Amino acid sequence: MQQRLNGKPSRVDVPRLTPSASRLAPQIILGVDPSLRGTGFGVIRTEKSSPVVLAQGTIACPKDWERSRCLAKISQVLRDVLREHQPTVCVVEGLFFAQNLKTAIIMGEARGAAMAAVAEAGLDIYEIATRKVKQAIVGYGAAQKIAVAKMVQRMLNLAELPAPDAADALALALAHAQENSRHGLNAPKKI
Repeated sequence: MQQRLNGKPSRVDVPRLTPSASRLAPQIILGVDPSLRGTGFGVIRTEKSSPVVLAQGTIACPKDWERSRCLAKISQVLRDVLREHQPTVCVVEGLFFAQNLKTAIIMGEARGAAMAAVAEAGLDIYEIATRKVKQAIVGYGAAQKIAVAKMVQRMLNLAELPAPDAADALALALAHAQENSRHGLNAPKKI
């Protein structure tokens, strides 16, 4: 300030837009594709060469189970996955607008059960819209589920095609990893 008063030009430091060390450090990412009857989950570890799958699966609930029992199972299985793999971040599928209000409410309940279990573990939770995930993985926002599964298989060097719900969860984790590896200004949406 004194330099400016004396007529001397002051040096202005402009902060550089560089990714933080935490964005470049390896992460363990939990992807969750919530659904009442088939919640997909996938856990990947980011590495310099390529991501590695630590776990994947579908939390399946029979049609004759009441909703409360399914919600409890979703929460319990995700707590077990969290305990076993110690992810550092979670990404869930973004909300979509269903034409059927009842279906939207049921999907919201499954999403809430999953997010509550993850939030209990203290993880940051991000969401990515389905179209953005497909765009990131396949290059086309309206890609079919099979195209997503095949690309996930290829990207993660999996011997077999993952189950559809697990493939969607792995795609979420991969899309989040890709977004965090960029030097752009588009931050993922944190919930």
